[in-house]
Amino acid sequence: MSTPTSGNRPISPILLMLVLVLPPLFWAGNFVVGRAVHANIPPLTLSLGRWVIAFVCILPFALPAMRRDWRLYWQYRWRLLAVSTVGVAAFNTLVYSGLHYTTATNGILLNSCIPILILLFGALFYRLPLHLLQLLGLALSFAGVLTIILHGEWSRLATLDFSGGDLVIFTAMICWALYTLWLRELPVTINRIGLMGMQIFIAILLLLPLYAWETHTGPAPQWNHDTWLALAYVGIFPSVIAYTLYTIGVTRAGAARAGLFIHLMPVFGSMLSVLFLGENLHLFHALGIAAILGGLVLSSKSSVPAR
Repeated sequence: MSTPTSGNRPISPILLMLVLVLPPLFWAGNFVVGRAVHANIPPLTLSLGRWVIAFVCILPFALPAMRRDWRLYWQYRWRLLAVSTVGVAAFNTLVYSGLHYTTATNGILLNSCIPILILLFGALFYRLPLHLLQLLGLALSFAGVLTIILHGEWSRLATLDFSGGDLVIFTAMICWALYTLWLRELPVTINRIGLMGMQIFIAILLLLPLYAWETHTGPAPQWNHDTWLALAYVGIFPSVIAYTLYTIGVTRAGAARAGLFIHLMPVFGSMLSVLFLGENLHLFHALGIAAILGGLVLSSKSSVPAR
């Protein structure tokens, strides 16, 4: 698990692109799996189980760095607690909870608000500069997202209904935007794999009492072959791998650019539907994907320095 996770060592543009592209791929799968098992695994059980598996997987790689950087963890303890709370414990729990009460279409639409929230919060609270190409790229990629979600029929936007579950997921999107911006304030001298391990450890401690409450008051999970596989997937790919890569991406490319790549989630969602659900690709998929990729290209040409 050797990755350029600390210091200022150079990273090639191709490798950086891979670092930015893989997280939305794995997170698209997380939404699909979370919705698929929502009737079998309660949200807090799924969230805690996910992070326990992730912690077991990452600990052998993270433990040396965690031991070495513990003074830095203490120095930045409040920022570390904040990112662990909003980005690890709260975000996923809110997403899994919201998927009990809303459609996948609305969930993807709300998820695509994250790049906008990152730019908005960055400009309002951190005085991050906005470049014209960055704004144009954001608008173009968001138009591509809407094209895919609405199946190319923009009149359908007026028929979307939003529920309490949508508000829960939108709260999760706010958490992720804050997580992305707050990650910038943790120095690059902190090893990113060790940092991920510490964030997961803190999140588990935060989730344990909530899990105990859910176990006492809520329905029991229904364990079978499919639910165990689902738990294994969410514990490894969208957790250990995606979070570590996203942390590196924010450090190397800046919060705004890394956040913009989240617009790739509906692209990958469409591909996953074709591969695993037997759905067909249509012209609106191609148009939407082209717009999203065009927006990412415009954004990558922005002269705004990485923040």
